[in-house]
Amino acid sequence: MATSPTTGTRGSLTIDAAMRRAFELAAERPVLGPNPRVGCVILAPVSAAAGTGPDAPRAVLAEGRNAGLGPHAEAVALADAARRGIDVRGATAVVSLEPCNHTGRTPPCSVALADAGVAEVVHSVADPHDVAAGGAAYLRGRGVTVVGGVRRREGEELLGAWWHAIRAGRPYVTLKTATSLDGRVAAPDGTSRWITGPDARAHAHGVRAGVDAIVVGTGTALTDDPSLTARTDHGLATDQPLRVVVGHRDVPAGARLRAHDGGELVPLRTHDPAEVLAALAAREVRHVLVEGGPTLATAFLAAGLVDEVHAYVAPVLLGAGAGAVGDLGVATIADAHRFTTSHVRRLGDDVLVVARAERPQEEES
Repeated sequence: MATSPTTGTRGSLTIDAAMRRAFELAAERPVLGPNPRVGCVILAPVSAAAGTGPDAPRAVLAEGRNAGLGPHAEAVALADAARRGIDVRGATAVVSLEPCNHTGRTPPCSVALADAGVAEVVHSVADPHDVAAGGAAYLRGRGVTVVGGVRRREGEELLGAWWHAIRAGRPYVTLKTATSLDGRVAAPDGTSRWITGPDARAHAHGVRAGVDAIVVGTGTALTDDPSLTARTDHGLATDQPLRVVVGHRDVPAGARLRAHDGGELVPLRTHDPAEVLAALAAREVRHVLVEGGPTLATAFLAAGLVDEVHAYVAPVLLGAGAGAVGDLGVATIADAHRFTTSHVRRLGDDVLVVARAERPQEEES
């Protein structure tokens, strides 16, 4: 016999606290892959007999988070409840993202919640994906109470690059630069290893481990012979990003990019950043890291396709040599490409400045 729906073994939470817990669950999942990070907490129904209101703490019946391409957070939470014999009829599901309403690799979460008898669904962010959206409308049609927008800004921040990629219809682009104090990426003879120190390089590998693809030009591939792998203190990261090379020249047979210790090599025979992103979007890539030299950086910046810059700056002066960016066609300061500083961090003797593109049109009223 199923346990009473008011029986919980994981403490009690208000709806607001349950949403924060859903965020915590979602954040436990790596950011890689085409699917968003989502967490779900199922709370017991409001007990009229106990005189509790909708804002009072309620027993936590079950929890779940998605795991890459596997079951979604809501399905995991429902399975958690079923496994422990807990009846969720009349319960409230608190989810960080609107339940999906389509059949893809898994069945629709909206249908699963309604079929389980959940009486209320509270979500943070409305699903921006055209294919998956519509869960809230479906649930309302089944008589389920739906409340959206709880801690929405935090929910959007948690979704990160996935959120921006789905809305823009292309991968989120982070541009990495590593320069001297005077903006040089290499000395006059072309040498560039190492402008920054070990702490900055270790941080950059951590960033690599959190993206779906690393993009360089054929010039960088041929000159530097990089491996474009993501490494940790213990060796290679478990999941390796795609290694994307942009340009018409071939990657040599013996290049480190062809070694089996990294992600798939993806040659894209184009110089158009928009074509690069379209090809990667077709692969369900959500976040790319542009690590190429000044030519590639300039192309992405000139096309207005850089969402975030990671600028590693070393206390080194070169006085000459290649700059981080080429001519962007800026004739006057009013036409400068503006970014907003997100944060600044010291990494050994170096400094990392993270700045995001100013896109006022994306702000909601």
